[in-house]
Amino acid sequence: MTPLKYLLLPVCAAVALSAAAVAGQDNPLPTLSAEQQRAVGIVIAAAPTAHLARRIAAYGRVLDPSQLVADAGGLESSRAAARAAAAESARLQGLYRGANASLKSLQVAEARQAEAQARVRQAQSAFLLRWGPLGHLGHAQRAGLIQQLATGRELLLRADLPGRHSLGVLPKQALVDVDGVRVPARVLGPLPQVARMQSVGLLLQMPNPPAGLGPGAQLPVMLESADRAGRLVPAGALLYGQSGAYVYHALAADAKDGDTQFAPLPVSLLQQVGNAWLVAGLHAGDRIVVQGAGVLWSMQGLGSKSQDDD
Repeated sequence: MTPLKYLLLPVCAAVALSAAAVAGQDNPLPTLSAEQQRAVGIVIAAAPTAHLARRIAAYGRVLDPSQLVADAGGLESSRAAARAAAAESARLQGLYRGANASLKSLQVAEARQAEAQARVRQAQSAFLLRWGPLGHLGHAQRAGLIQQLATGRELLLRADLPGRHSLGVLPKQALVDVDGVRVPARVLGPLPQVARMQSVGLLLQMPNPPAGLGPGAQLPVMLESADRAGRLVPAGALLYGQSGAYVYHALAADAKDGDTQFAPLPVSLLQQVGNAWLVAGLHAGDRIVVQGAGVLWSMQGLGSKSQDDD
């Protein structure tokens, strides 16, 4: 029986001739017949649509609620002192108008009021810096949260995103890995204070935490943002050039000889999903080369090919 390599020689020669026919052009578009496509293993298919949540890996640390109690107490104490100073200043203003208090006494009271207000602003800034979104809670809401934390019904965590100093879209939820079990947590908002690892941080609230989980525990966290729409493309279909990632898509077959021309189509990589990628830039009618893209790359020579084609 004739070896397979000899059967393929005429096909490979035809492929070479089809490229040579347009050699006078810069980066000519590859054109192959159906027989040639089968011989070199090219498979064409439509890329299915998909909606996937954007996932970001983070590192979580369970926070000590006693620090929140101390900071909240200091804030309330400074506010109480400011109210008392304002009341004393108002009282002395009335007495001064009635000539029953000296100007010096009134000025001292006003100075104490200004100092007390400055301490409130300082305490507010420190609280917002450390606790972020909790600074916008009312007194009753904050007291209720502290009660839940004190009884162990809820936990607060700081989730850090290494290598990032800003956050575009706030994740919609978080999953905390506790001994292999993913426990959901609510994303409250960003934390302005930068941690020692120099990364952006988020405050998470975990209701009904597993027994034994307490302050100081460090846990992996997966942050999930809103779903992103795109199309799934096998990793082997992706190639890389000077302008980024691209795939080959099939143009309409020639009505005369039935040959199919292939052209590169730029795509944006959104998220890796197993052995595929969620990409943007493809449309419903696009038929792309999901297998054998390296052959087209070698014919046209646009740039680096996918590692899966090696």
